[in-house]
Amino acid sequence: MGGYVGTVVLVILLIILLLIIVSCIKIVPQAHAVVIERLGAYQATWGVGLHFKVPIIDRVARRVTIKEQVVDFDPQPVITKDNVTMRIDTVVFYQITDPKLYCYGVENPIMAIENLTATTLRNIIGDLELDETLTSRETINTKMRATLDVATDPWGIKVNRVELKNIIPPAAIQDAMEKQMKAERERREAVTRAEGEKKSTILVAEGKKASAILDAEAEKQAAILRAEAKREATIKEAEGQAEAIMRIQQANADGLKALKGAEADEAVLRLKSLEAFARAAEGQATKIIIPSEIQGIAGLAKAVTEVAKEK
Repeated sequence: MGGYVGTVVLVILLIILLLIIVSCIKIVPQAHAVVIERLGAYQATWGVGLHFKVPIIDRVARRVTIKEQVVDFDPQPVITKDNVTMRIDTVVFYQITDPKLYCYGVENPIMAIENLTATTLRNIIGDLELDETLTSRETINTKMRATLDVATDPWGIKVNRVELKNIIPPAAIQDAMEKQMKAERERREAVTRAEGEKKSTILVAEGKKASAILDAEAEKQAAILRAEAKREATIKEAEGQAEAIMRIQQANADGLKALKGAEADEAVLRLKSLEAFARAAEGQATKIIIPSEIQGIAGLAKAVTEVAKEK
């Protein structure tokens, strides 16, 4: 009986020993770290991999993730330089760089970062007016990140980025801003409409100008064509008149040759000359000069006419 009890006790002791050994085996996953204390004092920081701790005297003080983390803080009331109270909520991106300092540097790191963010934000916004606050987000983010990074370095925390998530001005300021934005949009619309009308007027004027230039050019070309046509008609008319004169002269010459061939006397020649001047008088000339050599023909022609009547 005693041997059986002893065997059971031994088995129980072996199981307890096995459980203790298993509990002393620790596996640290990727992007994590474990802070180990021995008898209440800092012993080591375990990284990724398999680790063993001394039973009873070693314990895990804190498990820490070293991945970048994000914390979104509630809106904080701040007062601008021109005494406008607004609410601003921030987002902080941070990363634990030293698990030991993170474990022993501050009691509640997240609360410490939140309070530090609020005070830093109030200090920065207090030096800016409302309009500067609304238009200087990047500047505010940069200043806050630099201040928080320096302040959290003793805590083993690195602040990578700080963003102003939302800026909430008072309702009266929001109404005034909306009215201002509406007035600005209306002004831009009026300017755009005026510029459009101006461009339209300019285009119409340029179109009329181009049309007038084209009309003047067309009238010029038409005048040139009419002048050329008139000149050609005048040339043709002059050529026709010249040809008519040449034919008359040729006919006169042929007549004279015929009279000469017929051996006409001087009286007949003078009568022919008189007939030529009579035909000339039928033209459009207003004055005809008769040579003195044939002025005596008038009397001769009268005498011939009287003789013809008596017969």
